[in-house]
Amino acid sequence: MTGGLLATSLAAGLLTQAPAVADPAVTDYTLSVDADSTGPAIDPTMYGVFFEDINNAADGGLYAELVQNRSFEFSPVDNSTYTPLTAWQQTASGGATGSVTVVDDAERLNERNRNYLRVDLAGTGGGTGRFGVVNSGYGAGMALQKGKRYDFSVWARTDHAAGTRLAAELRTADGTALTAPLGITVRGDRWTKYTGTLVPRTTTTAGRLAVTAAGAGTLRLDMASLFPHDTYKGRPNGLRKDLAEKIAALNPGFLRFPGGCLVNTGSHQAYEAPDWERRRSYQWKDTIGPVEQRAANANFWGYHQSYGLGYYEYFQFAEDIGAMPLPVVPALVTGCGQNQSTDDPALLKRHIQDTLDLIEFANGPVTSTWGRKRAEMGHPKPFGLTHLAVGNEENLPDAFFAHFTEFRKAIAAKYPEITLVSNSGPASSGATFDRLWDLNRTSGVDMVDEHYYNSPQWFLENNDRYDSYDRSGPKVFLGEYASLDNRFANSLSEAAFMTGLERNADVVKLASYAPLLADVNKNQWRPDMIWFDNNRSWGSTSYEVQKLFMNNTGDRVVPSRASATPSVSGPITGAVGLSTWATSASYDDVEVTAADGTTLLKDDFSTGASGWTPAAGRGTWTVQDGAYVQTDEAAEDTLVTAGDPGWQDYDLKVKATKKSGKEGFLVAFGVRDTGNYYWWNLGGWGNTRSAVEKAVDGGKQTLLDKPATVETGRTYDLRVQVRGRQVTLYLDGKEWGSFTDDKTAEPFRQVVTRDKGDLIVKVVNAQATAARTSIDLGTSKVASTARVTTLEGAPNAVNSADARPIRPRKSTLKGIGRTFTYTFPAHSVTFLRVKSR
Repeated sequence: MTGGLLATSLAAGLLTQAPAVADPAVTDYTLSVDADSTGPAIDPTMYGVFFEDINNAADGGLYAELVQNRSFEFSPVDNSTYTPLTAWQQTASGGATGSVTVVDDAERLNERNRNYLRVDLAGTGGGTGRFGVVNSGYGAGMALQKGKRYDFSVWARTDHAAGTRLAAELRTADGTALTAPLGITVRGDRWTKYTGTLVPRTTTTAGRLAVTAAGAGTLRLDMASLFPHDTYKGRPNGLRKDLAEKIAALNPGFLRFPGGCLVNTGSHQAYEAPDWERRRSYQWKDTIGPVEQRAANANFWGYHQSYGLGYYEYFQFAEDIGAMPLPVVPALVTGCGQNQSTDDPALLKRHIQDTLDLIEFANGPVTSTWGRKRAEMGHPKPFGLTHLAVGNEENLPDAFFAHFTEFRKAIAAKYPEITLVSNSGPASSGATFDRLWDLNRTSGVDMVDEHYYNSPQWFLENNDRYDSYDRSGPKVFLGEYASLDNRFANSLSEAAFMTGLERNADVVKLASYAPLLADVNKNQWRPDMIWFDNNRSWGSTSYEVQKLFMNNTGDRVVPSRASATPSVSGPITGAVGLSTWATSASYDDVEVTAADGTTLLKDDFSTGASGWTPAAGRGTWTVQDGAYVQTDEAAEDTLVTAGDPGWQDYDLKVKATKKSGKEGFLVAFGVRDTGNYYWWNLGGWGNTRSAVEKAVDGGKQTLLDKPATVETGRTYDLRVQVRGRQVTLYLDGKEWGSFTDDKTAEPFRQVVTRDKGDLIVKVVNAQATAARTSIDLGTSKVASTARVTTLEGAPNAVNSADARPIRPRKSTLKGIGRTFTYTFPAHSVTFLRVKSR
């Protein structure tokens, strides 16, 4: 990068020292705008959304199907608690008897939907009885509204010559009927789809669907389905309206799908005989065509994927919300803790061809093979695919890039107009990140996908992250990021960081918070943007921040500068600690020595472990054979501590040995309490990486990161040297790494953009004092009033189904001129929109 380019990139956000203040409730700032200059253009697609089927985001979430396990495909492979009859229960009335069995045989509906329900009717109770099954839906049940239409369908066949009388009805959890039975006569021993409409008499959030039969013989059922008729945009096989509307309200510029860890984990083989592999990477051809012909798969996050919401529906949803589709395909190098490369040239070639076919499915004419398939599904017009990503968070950089290069060559040869996106691994820094960026940069790739989840402190400290990126190098797609909680303090730190993204809009071309959706009663990951249960949905505080930025982005940055907050930084202080994560490990010969050689702590555990405090309250710690041992290999974060929180400038030495389990061991330093510490995590992330992490108020960020594996039974000598804010780490006598933790967590951040005729002044004040700010807009050609939108609240505030403390407040500010003073509230995000004249 040249000095001129760097100066230009920094001009929009240079920070200078603020004057001293007398009022402890107010800090004074200055903000000046260079209205006659222009900064980087902002693409209309800059902010978007990332959908991954995590936290039950698809089935039971965005996908509007109300029946859980509609095709009886659930399996212990998906989740150890599942059976093929999960969510189904046998029911009988009027003395009817029979049996139900889930069967996988030659009578199935089709090869890729292998299970079906066999109902053997043994008696009808004198002609009035009925026998069958009831589905409980997701969570507490099906959310049903009085007077609304619900579309029922089922595939069925019967061996009874006279036919079998089938009925579908909606019930409450206690069996009370909500509708009259929908009568269907199943005729013939060939699979046929039967449909009808049900209208509940009352509203419930614990509804059930009953499918019962009268008569004799054997009835076979599959794909029993119930959809609200009122889906988003009224689409069949459609999306839950309230969730889709909340996503649409963000006005996203793109939709990244389908993952995430779903893309690059599991087998990369097809769903076919003889194995019918149920733990596969997400392969797009499994997810299109009639829903009853789509494959089954085990979800990486511990549940079942029906693929009812598939690639066609994703493309359709992107079009419906005006977003650019951005699919991600597997690179045949697994990530997310699996870290294996599939070295099978034929399989790689097949996946590359699948990707070329995907582009044809999206963009090809109806005369092409896959364009015709798209048209047959109801969309003759091309979807207009322009961007496509290969891989997700791979931890084997060289293996990944070798595969990526093969995809790249094939796609460039046939579809040179497609922007291909590579990635930089799972973290914001470290050896994998550096190696992948080196490979991407050297090879001149179009765009690199960065992912990171860090503490609020990290986001406040790294507003300038992209200021120094090479303007002529690959562009950045920030595909996943979030501060690790759903409090307003987290959202404020994200907002502060986003001002840096906009300031660097010539480098950061796309950005999406993640994850997007989460079932409040069944989730694997927090934080999340939009929460839901079976009946309600609500935006988190981060949703409100994202919505504010995404609906007020502007089309160009206007250079501006602001003063900084006075700050004082002292040395790293704190006690020491030992911990494990899904591992049993032993520790011995702990010694802490001050910089002058004074012994602060020395413990060989020969007399017990009375000097150690169980800080986390997890795990089983005992002294065994003169060592301190944590024996519960299922326990996570088992921190025990010793020493003085006021310690500074010291050396910590310890011997650590992994005894059993999934990971390695952790040694903590600078421990002030259970939410504020540093630790050296050796053999973490499934024993694939070693890293130094810093926790501030419970949120963690990574300071150093290297690929590594800890051997079971081997004793490691560890030493941590702390001097001021400099830390050096030694492994078996050799320096492993070092860092200086001296970045300032600046709470006052801003950026100014132009939106046609408006100047938008965006200010984040992430501190407990108001920010009295003298503003110079750099021009007198502005209206005398400004429209103000403010998000303000307590830093611990959390939005929920019943309370939304963080929501936008709109107002009008009068007295605007070239210069004016405005006081930005404590803990706030404020957008001032001023019309230029």
